[in-house]
Amino acid sequence: MMKRVFNLPLRALQGFVDSIFTLMALPLRCPDYSLVSKHAKSVNISIKTPTRGEISHLVIDATGLKVFGEGEWKVRQHGADRRRVWRKLHLAADGVTHEIICADLSLSGTTDAQALPGLINQTHRKIREASADGAYDTRNCHDALLRKKIRPLIPPRNGAQYWPGRYHERNHAVANQHLSGGNDV
Repeated sequence: MMKRVFNLPLRALQGFVDSIFTLMALPLRCPDYSLVSKHAKSVNISIKTPTRGEISHLVIDATGLKVFGEGEWKVRQHGADRRRVWRKLHLAADGVTHEIICADLSLSGTTDAQALPGLINQTHRKIREASADGAYDTRNCHDALLRKKIRPLIPPRNGAQYWPGRYHERNHAVANQHLSGGNDV
């Protein structure tokens, strides 16, 4: 099962399991890879995620990844050196199964809103609704979601204004924001 989950060859799997036993201070050894190979033929385990059908709720967000550069402590103490390279990882996951549906890696200057249209175009599955944070509250994002008949669940930014046209749900959220004085619940 671990071979399938981590997609490891048998010898690497043997080393991986041995290292886990060592880290846990267990006096165990993994069986030889040839023995695992012989017994794996008789084990019938299917690890398959549902990759078809409708996605009821898509959750979208992004995070930064440091590709090259010194640690944060060194920067605070001594200042930044010449090269610090960051990338942004944009992810869209199924809110029910937690399966990552779409992923995109971009330069650090790319905004979340710029990456969303390309992100949702990676899948051809039907999506009912998508939620994201306020960074995605742009007409471009709303239009991209509405084009694919996805209901956007994006909170308006603070101080947001009404948009004319087909943005009725967003305008209701803006009205609620104006009445309550902000996005805080």
